[in-house]
Amino acid sequence: MSQSRAGKSSAGELGEFLRSRRAAVTPEQLGIVPSYGDRRRVPGLRREELAELAGVSTTYYTRLEQGENHQVSDAVLDAIARVLKLSPDERAHLHRLVRALPPVRGAGHEDQVRAPVRDLVVGSRGAAVLVGRRTDILAGNPLGYALWGLTPEEIATIGTPQAPNQARRVFLDPAARALFADWERQAEDLVAYLRMATAERPDDLALHQLVSDLATGSDDFARLWRDHPVRDCLHTVRRYRHPVVGELELNEEILRLPDDPGQRLIISAAEAGTPSAERLALLGSLTAS
Repeated sequence: MSQSRAGKSSAGELGEFLRSRRAAVTPEQLGIVPSYGDRRRVPGLRREELAELAGVSTTYYTRLEQGENHQVSDAVLDAIARVLKLSPDERAHLHRLVRALPPVRGAGHEDQVRAPVRDLVVGSRGAAVLVGRRTDILAGNPLGYALWGLTPEEIATIGTPQAPNQARRVFLDPAARALFADWERQAEDLVAYLRMATAERPDDLALHQLVSDLATGSDDFARLWRDHPVRDCLHTVRRYRHPVVGELELNEEILRLPDDPGQRLIISAAEAGTPSAERLALLGSLTAS
């Protein structure tokens, strides 16, 4: 992607992001009392309301929303972020879109799994899966593969260009969709991560092609993408409806590999003494046998 094309893309993304966040903040949240007989035609804040609260002119803010982001100060961006109640991830995303920052380190290379990392994943006591920056499944241990419901055919492709992709599985594979009891949250987590990743890696054509394929193939993905969620993947509690061992509630921890930007080791484990711990142990024994 050329620099000019990347700049145009960032400008369009900036406007869409600001409009989505402006629509998500209600006047009541900011103490704005509507005038008598005021009929609002837009959800959330009006441009002039946001501009006044941020201390800029309506014309200035409108130009920013239209992608004219030249010489915008950090103070102005921080004021807009404060009014829009942006999270730290969303605030960083706003700065990246405005500044058109260069891709993060390692964006132009394919994911490679180092041997010590593979040994760590395979030897993990919990269910472990290593995921790349495009959500490709790069490695895992047998319990991790069994928990995520990977088929033998999918496992055989890991380490090749045809490796399974978790985002494609969650949105396009009915079996993977049925696996997650909280599918909507899992889906939004993936979309929020991909929003952030595409802004960090504007020149990663394969990553942008993944987003395009998902938007074309899944109405749910397209709907969530339009909402512009932006956040990094964090530890959470994930609920499964596993076809072999039944309901599971697992603590999901995510470890990032600083030497391999974008790679994340996802480890799932159950609290000791719970039914989920018994069922996860059963899955492990079935997998081992």
